[in-house]
Formats: sequence, C-alpha cells, structure tokens
Amino acid sequence: MHTKSIIVLAVLTGIVAFGGSGALCLADDAPALPAGLDESETEPATNEPELPLGLEPDEAAPLLPDGLDADVSEPELPSGLETETTKKQPPPQTTEKTFMETLKAAGLSGFMEVRGGVRTQNDPYEKQASIGETRLQLEWQKDTDWFRMKFTGDFLYDPVANQPAGMDLRRGRGWFDLREAWVGFSPLNWMDVKVGRQILTWGTADLLFVNDLFPKDWQAFFTGRDLEYLKAPSDAIKISAFSKIVNLDFVFIPLMNPSRFVSGRRLSYFNQNMNHLAGRNAIVQDDLPSEWFSDAEYAARLSRKFGSYELAAYGHWGFYNTPEGFDMARNKAFYPRLNTSGGSIRGPLWRGIANFEGAYYDSVEDRSGDDPLIPNSQIRLLAGYEMDLPEVAKELTIGLQYYIEIMMNHDRYLRTLPPGQHPADKDRHVITFRVTKQLLNQNLTIGLFTYYSPTDNDVYMRPNIKYKIDDNWTVEAGGNIFFGEHPYTFFGQFEQDSNVYASLRYAF
Repeated sequence: MHTKSIIVLAVLTGIVAFGGSGALCLADDAPALPAGLDESETEPATNEPELPLGLEPDEAAPLLPDGLDADVSEPELPSGLETETTKKQPPPQTTEKTFMETLKAAGLSGFMEVRGGVRTQNDPYEKQASIGETRLQLEWQKDTDWFRMKFTGDFLYDPVANQPAGMDLRRGRGWFDLREAWVGFSPLNWMDVKVGRQILTWGTADLLFVNDLFPKDWQAFFTGRDLEYLKAPSDAIKISAFSKIVNLDFVFIPLMNPSRFVSGRRLSYFNQNMNHLAGRNAIVQDDLPSEWFSDAEYAARLSRKFGSYELAAYGHWGFYNTPEGFDMARNKAFYPRLNTSGGSIRGPLWRGIANFEGAYYDSVEDRSGDDPLIPNSQIRLLAGYEMDLPEVAKELTIGLQYYIEIMMNHDRYLRTLPPGQHPADKDRHVITFRVTKQLLNQNLTIGLFTYYSPTDNDVYMRPNIKYKIDDNWTVEAGGNIFFGEHPYTFFGQFEQDSNVYASLRYAF
C-alpha cells in the first residue's frame, strides 16, 4: 500500500472515531437551535409531511379566537363542488309585495286624494258642499329610442256633482276622466310628433289667457281642485319643428274640444235670459259641435329667442271653447266660430321678468257686431311683471298683471241689445296680483292670487297653503272668495259660490 493511501485511511479512521465520541462530548456545548427546530422540545419527528392549515386532525387543529366556530376557518370549495352539507343556504326570501311596490314594478305612478269643500254663504240654487271628491290618478309612461307613450287616467267619486248618468270624456263627466293617452315620436331629427289626448298650453300670462284657446276646466278652478286641473285635455295631433331661424308648433284638433264651463250643475251663475242668478234650476244646455273634420280646429305658433328674450306669434282657427252664443229658437247655448291672431314677448327687465301679450279675436259669425246673442270681435292686451324680493324675505315672489278687453263695434252692440239686459262695457280692465312665500326648505308654500276689475268693480281671491310632509304625503287648504257690486259681472255672479276647501294626497 502506498504511503499516501495509508495516510488518507488513517485520517478517515480518526474522523469516524472522533465523530462517534466527540459528538457526544460536544452536545452540551452546542449552540441553541432556532425556536421550533429544537428536537428536545418536540416529539420525535416522523417521516410524514405536515398537513396544510385546515386539514389537520382535530387534535392538531389550531385554536380560534373566542366566539368563532371551527367551521368558519374551513375554506370554501370551488363553485360546483359543494356537497349538500357544505352548501350555504341563502336566507329565506319573501315573495310578497305591497300594493304600491306592485304598481311601481308595472311602471305605474300617481296619487290618491281626498278633497272636501264647503260654501261660506248660503246658495239657494246649489248644495252647501262645494266639493267632496275621492280621486285616484294612475299614470303610465314608456320611453324608448324611437317613441314615447303616456297614459294618465283619474278614477273619481264626488256626491256633490249633479252629473247625468253615464260617462262623457269630451265634457269631463262621469266616474273616469282620461287626462292623457298619447304616442310621441321623432320622424326626423328636427321634428317631434305627438298624437292622442294631451294637455296643450302656450302663452305668457299667469292665470289669464290671451292666445291660449285650448280648453279649460273652470268648475275645477272655482271649486278648489289642484291647479293642474284648470287645463282640460284635447284630442289632437301636435307637430313641432325646430330650426336655427324659427321654431314651429302646429296643432290639429279633428273635432272641437270644449271647455268645462260653469253650467249650474255645481256653481250658480247669472242667467242672461232669466236676468237673475240661477243654478240647478236652470242648467245650461249646450249644442256641442259633433262633425269630425267639419268641426275641426287648428292652431299654430312661431317662436324664436333673441338673446334672453323670446318672441312668439300665434294663430287659432276654430270656435269659442265655451258656449258664448245663444239660439233663441232652440233655447240652447252654442259655440260660435272664432279666429284669433296675436303675439307675445317675454324676457328679463330690471330685477325680474316682464311679458307682453296681445291678440285680435275675430268673431266670425258676428263681425258686424249687430247680433247681441253672439260676442263681438275684441282686442285683448296684457302686460305682466314678476320678481323676487330677497331684501324683504327669502324665497318671496310677487307678480303683477294688467289685462284689458276692448269690444269692437260697441255702438252697434248697444243698439241691438234687448230691453232689460245689462250692457257690457266697451272696455273691461282686470288687475291681478300674486304673492308667494316658501318656507321650511320649500316644503311649505303660502300664496295668494287676486283678480280685481276696476270697471266691473268685482274681486276674486285665491288664498292657498300647501305643506309637503314627506316624499309621499301632501296637505293643502285654500279658498275661492268672490265679491261684486253687481250679480251680472263676471266675478260678481259667483259671490254665493265662495268656498273653502282642504285636501290630503298620497303620491306614489
């Protein structure tokens, strides 16, 4: 054996001998192992690998904080691999819906309302109650990319009304009133079309109507219904065209739509033929035009803005929308033909908004003015101004208007007037004043609108207070108060119809 091999063998033998006894000798002096690696503190190691957290046997499961169940620490299985016992059951769901939730789910909105009123004076021709109405309005609207639809109908019951049997949608009588039922679309990007029953309005005046010849509901206005009911619906086709030069609105009404006028069914009035007040003892019988297309009406408006000012021109070809004429042979009131043309301007002036409006009323069936049973032609003019008064009080608004009617051919009217009848003045002047104050974050509104005619010497006052309790509930109270020196003037004839009212509405 070579010397080098003998030396290597000797070294290896020494290392083995030293390792067998030396390791035992050095065990007491060995440095401490890191925490968790010291075999003396743990049970003898096994050859099995440690299980992932959550898969340990129960005796090796880690301790959880107080209040947590061991099941909480278990990981959820991927979707689709759950067993019947591991699936988490969702909380029980109720499928019952309230009535209001059912309506909303169907796209319906509206309100329920009760409204009652009483006269402040005794009227021998009418009931002491002026209104006692329960009303449910349902509204449904659908908007898509290429058309719009809307339906609004009112179901109502009012024992105060003296209505004939049946339902008359055209006159607004019966247990159901169809307010809106129309379809709208835009055949061109500069044109809108609306077809069906709709509410139409234009002009600049406040509760006075110069160029607006669309139907009104005067019984609703004078008995204290919500102001929205002053406008009666029209069955019409409305086309609106827009351009940079001028905008056009054209309305075609295939069969004339009447206003809901004071007929004696609910309010007393001055009967010219009887020459005194009347009511349910002399209900006005009217001869309503009924020939489709022959008794059609047309209306048009051209409008354009110049800076902050809007100018408009109007035309209307049709009928008086209240029965202003009287046929002695048939003992019936009728609706004379009427054409009108006019204009308006509205815009800022000083600290508020000013408006001016005028129109010529062409009484087609009495242009000469010598038929006392048909109204003469007229010129109607109006000037108005509205402004806020923050220096007096926050959210305080006032409005003032001056209105005048000028009768054409007044001398001929006087010559042909039957003896004993009260002649109308050549000029009739009316001044209106509105004051509105909002309080409690605009939830409370207090207002007063007053008409005063210095020529007729009569007054009509409309006090009103409305409080919005929350998003659903609203309460309202108000009055319709008339004064007049003579019972044959426009407002004076309703003095015995003065009333106060209150309502409660739930909107949804």
